[in-house]
Amino acid sequence: MQQIHSAALDALEEIGLSQAPPSGVQLLTEAGAILGDDGRIRFPRALVEDMLNIAARDITLHARDPKHDLHLTGTNVHYGTAGAAVHIVDPVANTYRESTAQDLYDAARLVDNLDNIHFYQRTMVCRDVVDNKEMDLNTLYGCLAGTTKHVGTSFSDPSHVADCFEMLHMVAGGEAEWRDRPFVSNSNCFVVPPMKFAEESCITMEDCIRRGMPMLLLSAGQAGATSPAPIALTIVQAVAECLAGVVYVNAIKPGAPAIFGTWPFVSDLRTGAMSGGSAEQALLTAGCAQMHRFYGLPGGAASGISDSKLPTCRRVGAGDHQRPRRSCRPQHVL
Repeated sequence: MQQIHSAALDALEEIGLSQAPPSGVQLLTEAGAILGDDGRIRFPRALVEDMLNIAARDITLHARDPKHDLHLTGTNVHYGTAGAAVHIVDPVANTYRESTAQDLYDAARLVDNLDNIHFYQRTMVCRDVVDNKEMDLNTLYGCLAGTTKHVGTSFSDPSHVADCFEMLHMVAGGEAEWRDRPFVSNSNCFVVPPMKFAEESCITMEDCIRRGMPMLLLSAGQAGATSPAPIALTIVQAVAECLAGVVYVNAIKPGAPAIFGTWPFVSDLRTGAMSGGSAEQALLTAGCAQMHRFYGLPGGAASGISDSKLPTCRRVGAGDHQRPRRSCRPQHVL
């Protein structure tokens, strides 16, 4: 873990990240980062360590119903949904079709009634809502209408944030009530691996943090494609990118609630496809969880993911006298 930490600090200090928006360049350089002639932002070791010292720990992700509050402290572990699926298996017709706003709401209702699913990050894209702003608003509404547990959502454009917060203030009962118990977090892919900021996502992140919304800092490199093939080096890259996010968040607002979202995946080098159900994926997730413990930060990682496009069942055993057993794989649940 110490070697991974040291290598991540080397990467931030020597390579840095490119393509920060102008607002991010200003925030980061004022905090002590260095803008190079090549346009890359580099992070001195001392800056990263200082920001780690003031980063939020022992945070609570609030729910609309306080009994579902998530206390991210110690060794507490919470499971939830995630993703942005554009297709779903129709539960009645068993056909593979585009996902809809109704599906998103139905999934939220399921989560609300499942004791071992503790939060609801939007599971799918509302493909039946064509306008992107309307989609963001309907995504947020569908999630909140379906569950009183903590919700995670994304914004497809920074200009949509203000109207979405108007809805959040209405649901909370006012801006002060929202800021006191923010019950929605932003799942934010603030980087495009390898080692590049995602400009629009960074602008969204800046706005959301100032409005009191907790942040899930997502780095989702793919080993063998957008990150190195060796598992340890992919973890180094994910940690470096999320450490840059920690600096960014605390440059905006010291101690703002943020989750260290190292979400590296792995490629099948024969096809280039993501191999979510592989042993390598399990090692990546376990290694990232160890790094969360190393820093003492609330962290998130992929879990329970499958490569399956359909729930597949088959009978095992021969002969009518034997009771059939079924082997089933779930669809993408993180």
